[in-house]
Amino acid sequence: MTDTTPEPHGLTRGLTNYGDMDFARYLRLSMARSMGLSGNLLKKPVVGIAATYSEFNNCHRLVPELVAAVKRGVLAAGGLPLEFPTISLGEVFLNPTSLFFRNLMAMDTEEMVRGQPMDAVVLVGGCDKTVPAQLMGAVSANVPAIQVVTGPMMTGRWRGERLGACTDCRRFWAKFRAGEIDAETIEEVEGNLATTAGTCAVMGTASTMASLAEALGMMLPGTAAIPAVHADRIRAAEASGAAAMMLATKKLRPDQIITEKSVENALRVLLAIGGSTNAIIHLTAIAGRAGITVDLNRLNELSDTTPVLVDLKPTGPFYMEDLHVAGGIGAVLRELKPLLHLDVMTVSGETLGERLAAEPGYVDHSVVRKLEEPLQPEGGLVALFGSLAPRGAILKRAAADPKLFEKEARAVVFTSLEDLAARIDSPDLDVTADDFLVLQNAGPLSPSGMPEAGYLPIPGKLARAGVKDMVRISDARMSGTAYGTIVLHVSPDAASGGPLGLVRNGDRIRLSVKNRRIDLLVEEAELARRRTEMGDAGPARPKRGYARLYKDQVLQADEGCDLDFLRAEPQRD
Repeated sequence: MTDTTPEPHGLTRGLTNYGDMDFARYLRLSMARSMGLSGNLLKKPVVGIAATYSEFNNCHRLVPELVAAVKRGVLAAGGLPLEFPTISLGEVFLNPTSLFFRNLMAMDTEEMVRGQPMDAVVLVGGCDKTVPAQLMGAVSANVPAIQVVTGPMMTGRWRGERLGACTDCRRFWAKFRAGEIDAETIEEVEGNLATTAGTCAVMGTASTMASLAEALGMMLPGTAAIPAVHADRIRAAEASGAAAMMLATKKLRPDQIITEKSVENALRVLLAIGGSTNAIIHLTAIAGRAGITVDLNRLNELSDTTPVLVDLKPTGPFYMEDLHVAGGIGAVLRELKPLLHLDVMTVSGETLGERLAAEPGYVDHSVVRKLEEPLQPEGGLVALFGSLAPRGAILKRAAADPKLFEKEARAVVFTSLEDLAARIDSPDLDVTADDFLVLQNAGPLSPSGMPEAGYLPIPGKLARAGVKDMVRISDARMSGTAYGTIVLHVSPDAASGGPLGLVRNGDRIRLSVKNRRIDLLVEEAELARRRTEMGDAGPARPKRGYARLYKDQVLQADEGCDLDFLRAEPQRD
């Protein structure tokens, strides 16, 4: 006999267990009425709104305005919007690093989406680690979901220059360290870098992740690049509220949208926009929640066949507001169309192919190049392997100096962030522009939790001599707003016993981007001696709390630095 009982929806979903479901329903509705909701609204489908406003997160200053717009969209579409808070990650306000807390935010998002009665959820966030955390949680909870981002800042003006956080902040800081500008000037610049609400104005991690959310199909078409203070950003939030109601009705879940094909599409877009190296870690973690592996060898295959099309800072002259008026990520997707999987589903309820079949709008091809006229013939990122990085490392070649791509040099080693800070500007530092700077113990298992410290500063005496770039190698990350010939995410990291931890001053290292190699040119017998000398001593295990959980469960960079037990298929007992 067929069960004709209607599936629970709205506030009747996932009733609190008191041992009497009828009582649980009665009690829940009575408490909901205490919030002034009408009986009619209490019968509607519920759209949860994960709100991430925090006064410790400048990127999210306008989140309340976006939440209000989402609510309008839900109400107009016949649903009941219910806002709830989650952790918020302000990139520059967290110690030791926001990546350390990304997985905690993902847990918070997942459990609140799963544990509370909602037919769909709208994820409102924007700052670097916030969007990946929300998408990771949404994939794991697998409730119909749609992403809304806060949008990038608008640029400011200073002494006739156009400024935007945070590539320009790094440029001016380098000038200050080199003695080219004084303290008064750098303070003046500080007040003109970030002059509106929103995420960094360049193709940093926040903008990259917004772009990839759209490429994955988890965001409404055309909404990734809208500036935070633009009226279209509010309209996009309202439209997303209405779309969430459609997702709830169709029961279109993240596992139907985030697939191997859509992840590969996102990788293509990442490579074409010259996006942040951080995005590899985040996309790997998001995919891992769906049981999908991001293979760095496959990344290289895609990179070899995906040209760089977008000319934004930190590699070009333009900003995110320029990408918005140039055609946005939709323009990038249309240029990449011959390389994409067009049958993937999106939160708009249509396939990517159906979206791209629509009449294209205006495109400024000085910002988004044509596929046949790219900025660079190969993708912005490349994975390196070798004796120094058996499980891989990442180089953002779109932001690097090609003259340094094929090079063998002497290692100048810093054993920790503290060691780096203490010696990098010492006049006695034994270093030349031809050396490789190596930073150890800044990876996921280090006490620092893999900070954005891979952008090692040029040693003070070299900076003052005019040196602008040199090869830098570490197990750390790098801000998407940074630039230079920097090898990152060396895996396994030094703190877990990886070869990076065995490098000593004076060792020779060979880099070959052409051959996708980075090798430590030290005999195995000597490395074995060093391993024995080091023993098994590693960073102390934290006594309690989230830090202990993180230490016990965090994975290496090539696996997305997620916590193992949160992945679709955990590997550890």
